[in-house]
Amino acid sequence: MAERLGWATEQLAYNTGETAGGLLDAIGNATELIISIAAMKNGMLRVIHQSLLGSILSNMLLMLGFAFYSGGLVHPNKQQVFGKALMNVGVLFNTVMILQIPAVLHFSQSELHFGNSELVLSRFSSCVMLTAYVVYLFFQLTSQNSMYTPIKEEESNEESSDDENDDDEKVPLISKRESIIWLIVLTSWISILSDYLVNAIEGASVALNMPVAFISVILLPIVGNATEHAGAIRFAMEDKLDLSLEMAIGSSTQIAMFGIPFCVVFGWICGYPVDLNFQPFETATVFMTLIAVAFMLQEGNSNHYKGQMLLLCYLILAATFYVHRDPLSSVVPPVNNGVVEDNP
Repeated sequence: MAERLGWATEQLAYNTGETAGGLLDAIGNATELIISIAAMKNGMLRVIHQSLLGSILSNMLLMLGFAFYSGGLVHPNKQQVFGKALMNVGVLFNTVMILQIPAVLHFSQSELHFGNSELVLSRFSSCVMLTAYVVYLFFQLTSQNSMYTPIKEEESNEESSDDENDDDEKVPLISKRESIIWLIVLTSWISILSDYLVNAIEGASVALNMPVAFISVILLPIVGNATEHAGAIRFAMEDKLDLSLEMAIGSSTQIAMFGIPFCVVFGWICGYPVDLNFQPFETATVFMTLIAVAFMLQEGNSNHYKGQMLLLCYLILAATFYVHRDPLSSVVPPVNNGVVEDNP
């Protein structure tokens, strides 16, 4: 269902033009958002935090690692290069820093109103981040210099560039009306399946003797992003590494700048205390991941060794979450006027 939803979104983007297509790109991670909303309805707020952060870890380490590794194996005698990826990594880095501020405020015990200041700050920060995401989309759609301009295209002449554009021109397979119908049907089915999925998390955790954090951070993102992972690997094997980077880093940026703030604002509207107070363990893993990926990308080239390092880092993180006990993994009731109701 996640694969078909991405396909329908892509077809609709082809039919609506570049500007509307860029706006539709915001719902590229709709599966994660639907799962987060289902978890919110069940009061499993930690699943929201962990699944969205897990998507960032999966994209930055697993997807990018497999892309580098497979591209290096297919082209062992050719150095694969890419364009200005560090700019988007910088945007993601700044966004993650903003996400950490409420957690720092809470754990430093410097809140003016303990328990409420971080919630108010999270909601304010989320509104600012959603505004920043609109600015980010506007910049991408209007900027003459793409963040992922391949080096080989920069060095090519105008004739070869025109030929490449003609070859890469994509034609929609279905009409705009059919795309919208598919989006409505698939979104409805994913919403129904997400309810069953979220309800099964705690039972699966007990039956398999597996932490909820491991299921939320590792298993859910791998399933939800499987098609994107396959696409990134295919592009790397075709020596189109810039497209692989755009899928990995671009998807992570969408989750950080749009997905997480959207869940906070949506929870605010529905009366759920969703905040940006990610626990120190989760924030530390994301922060270290961004630093590791930034160092891997600074040279502007890739090989299978870099891919292996990223994959091994993800394997260590997966093992760490498997032995990690989340003290806040519990169901949280909705709030009225910003005050959390007590469980009977």
